[in-house]
Amino acid sequence: MQNSVEPNAAALPVEIDLMVEAGSWPSEEELEALARIAVAAAVAETGAAVPTGTELSLVFSDDAHIQMLNAEWRGKDKPTNVLSFPAFPTKPGQPLPPMMGDIILAAETVDREAALEGKPRAHHITHLVIHGFLHLMGYDHETDAEAEEMEGLERRALARLAIPDPYA
Repeated sequence: MQNSVEPNAAALPVEIDLMVEAGSWPSEEELEALARIAVAAAVAETGAAVPTGTELSLVFSDDAHIQMLNAEWRGKDKPTNVLSFPAFPTKPGQPLPPMMGDIILAAETVDREAALEGKPRAHHITHLVIHGFLHLMGYDHETDAEAEEMEGLERRALARLAIPDPYA
């Protein structure tokens, strides 16, 4: 995959604490590479100020674990593809906090959606990391206007990585 932000991903001041907790995932090295380019693309697209040493926790899990979290924190007793838990309240455009929070992905749902949409799993993982990271930056999609703004950022960040528009 060709992308225009990979060189910047190496110098990204975000420290990613990555854990593969459950589920069938690519290697930790591949997940780390996908996460770094996803975060770099999101930061580049938003123009966010990122203090050196900013931390992000990224957990690769399974449907059972994410269903439990989704029920407990969102009142939705079903699995979902990604959940984000900000460590601090942040609004779009504000400098990022030193601790971003947690992004959790569910293997079975990610695989099912990628297959259903006919796209490479790596593209879907990258999209969901961008989506989760934007949530940690304070973006949301509760209203039509918020969804339009957030999806636009996702599309443009993915375009930086030569990944097709997931909403097309």
